[in-house]
Amino acid sequence: METLKGFISSIRYRNPDNGYSVLSFVVDETEETLVGNFLSISEGEMLEVTGDWVVHPIYDKQFKATSYKSIQPEDEVSILRYLSSGIIKGIGPTLAKRIVDKFGEDTFDVMENHPELLEGVKGVSLRKAQEIGVLMQEKKGFRDAMVYLQKYGIANTLSIKIYSFYGDRIYKVLEENPYKLAEDIPGVGFKTADEIAGKMGVKTDSAYRVQSGIYYTLTLAMGQGFMYLPMNVLIEEAAKILDVNKEEIKPQIENLLMERKLIAREDAIYAAPNYYVEQSVAGLLHTISMDFFCDEGESTLSIEKEIDLIAKENDVTLDPLQKQAIVKAATNGVSIITGGPGTGKTTTIKTLIGYFEREGMDIALAAPTGRAAKRMTEATGYEAKTLHRLLELNGVLEEDRNNAGFSRNEDNPLDVDAVIVDEMSMVDIFLFRSLLKAIMPGARLIMVGDDHQLPSVGPGQVLRDLIESGCFPTTKLETIFRQEGSGDIVTNAHRINHGEPIVIEKGSKDFFFLERYDTNKILLNIEELITKSLPPYVDAEPFDIQVLTPTRKGNLGVININRYLQKALNPPSKHKAEHYFGEEVFREGDKVMQVRNNYQAEWEIVGKYNIPIDAGIGVFNGDTGKIIEINESESCLTVEFDDQRRVEYPFNALDELELAYAVTVHKSQGSEYGAVIMPIVSGPKQLMNRNLLYTGVTRAKKCLVMIGNPKIVQEMTENNQENLRYSGLKQSILSVFI
Repeated sequence: METLKGFISSIRYRNPDNGYSVLSFVVDETEETLVGNFLSISEGEMLEVTGDWVVHPIYDKQFKATSYKSIQPEDEVSILRYLSSGIIKGIGPTLAKRIVDKFGEDTFDVMENHPELLEGVKGVSLRKAQEIGVLMQEKKGFRDAMVYLQKYGIANTLSIKIYSFYGDRIYKVLEENPYKLAEDIPGVGFKTADEIAGKMGVKTDSAYRVQSGIYYTLTLAMGQGFMYLPMNVLIEEAAKILDVNKEEIKPQIENLLMERKLIAREDAIYAAPNYYVEQSVAGLLHTISMDFFCDEGESTLSIEKEIDLIAKENDVTLDPLQKQAIVKAATNGVSIITGGPGTGKTTTIKTLIGYFEREGMDIALAAPTGRAAKRMTEATGYEAKTLHRLLELNGVLEEDRNNAGFSRNEDNPLDVDAVIVDEMSMVDIFLFRSLLKAIMPGARLIMVGDDHQLPSVGPGQVLRDLIESGCFPTTKLETIFRQEGSGDIVTNAHRINHGEPIVIEKGSKDFFFLERYDTNKILLNIEELITKSLPPYVDAEPFDIQVLTPTRKGNLGVININRYLQKALNPPSKHKAEHYFGEEVFREGDKVMQVRNNYQAEWEIVGKYNIPIDAGIGVFNGDTGKIIEINESESCLTVEFDDQRRVEYPFNALDELELAYAVTVHKSQGSEYGAVIMPIVSGPKQLMNRNLLYTGVTRAKKCLVMIGNPKIVQEMTENNQENLRYSGLKQSILSVFI
């Protein structure tokens, strides 16, 4: 690393989104090319930069900065150069020379602390002198804050975010309670705030630290799907995270309860927003739960006759449970249709749509993900949207910061008579509340899903809680219709669901098991299946064949399989740009997945000649796509997702992406793949259960290949201990409905 001091003579290029800049930088009268991410810099500004010299293949020698700080010019020549650059509004080269000629090296002191003295300079009125003083103070405040924050190891980008939020209050906030950073500023977690606090000398048993750690513990729990933690679990986990005695945790929990920042329901301790979202969902469900049969005076018999007519016209046969599901959907404000693969959920939805259309009703179809919405559209012949698009995501975070804001809400509800949501098991409680807010009383909500699949990646277990509450008409479809084509996938999925051993038929066309025990051989077999055997068999590209695995770590976890398959399927090439991010390398052509919701990310869909034909905001946890371009000069890469949305990622935001040649079963929810490969070896007992195995198997459409230890598959089938989720929605619903 090397450090240079100089001034910016010109800004040749600047990306306003990520701050990547190419600068002409004068060091000891020699002009150099300086590149890096610079925010809030101007021509004429003095900088101290740290980095390395690099040789660009086109632009030759450059100094690539990894960090920088603004410094104040000290001699008259530097001061004149600084002011002449136009960095201070209203001061050009001529006026700058007059000011420096008059005050010399004291110029900055005068401008910052005694601006009224500038009135003595030709061309400066008292009002202008005061304006210059204010601008200088703003510059000085920003510069001083950057230096102050850098003392505590805070990076420039984060420093700017902190200063933008607090302004000159930053010193008071950090001195009183540095943990407020974690509460107030997106992107600053407890660990960052704790590191800063430690450097500032905050004691480990400080009340601020313990309270912030309690919040952080509940935040981590939300990441695992929990809505609350029992008191004893919260105390134990917070004590581990904070490395303090358990006795120091409970008094601070009680303080937070008194401040209503935490809410207790018996032994359950909630972060306040989580408690109120459950209450809100229960209340909204009560508002739209109407009995239309009584209101409209229709008879069940007349509805059934109309259903039979629609089924006949579409040449389908409905079993009694399917008819029952449609009747319940037609006569209730809220209803649920659930069932495993092949039980006729799609046929039921199509017939229900036909009934609503005959009644002259406007309908909206939706699903949680782009893949699920696309599949719903293809299966029904009617347009389905993602829930985010249906609700018109506006990119503004709600106050609790757990969900996005939507233009469709209680003040601007959806103008439809019925909303049908597929893959409901994937919907977390915050998204569900947003949906309920946008549904008018008098409209119907029909939720369709498989309650035996894994619960949502986000917090809560909405579908299961709704069913278990017993407060909503629910139909469980049981007859298996889909036997041809993917018969053994469906049959074995139901066997797994009932705890029965899977059956591997020698003549099976869609379900295969390769018994292997050596992980290296399993990896080699996975590579061969993707590159040779499966593409012609299922008429798909290797890119479309998905590896699903229970775990992230280990030889057959997501991380290791992805690195292996990246080398095999997308090796380094002089024709493919690549970029290192931490220990990972992203390469053009890589298959990647978005791993967290980003409600502000802009996307566009391009048509012929790369002309944009659609645009919007929002990319979501589980969206998959391919890296189509890496641009080092602009410090960004572009991903095209499965639905043709293109999103540009600054290099400093690549923690939102992961390689996706292999993904966890949990992340695959809502998706359906032509061919799925599932490596099954030993793993944590809490993961290796029936619920996870069933979810993985039901993701395969044409072909499923299990590879590994058959004994482990049997153990997973027998292990019906699902991962416990602490959720109180069921109790909230019962308290409102009963």
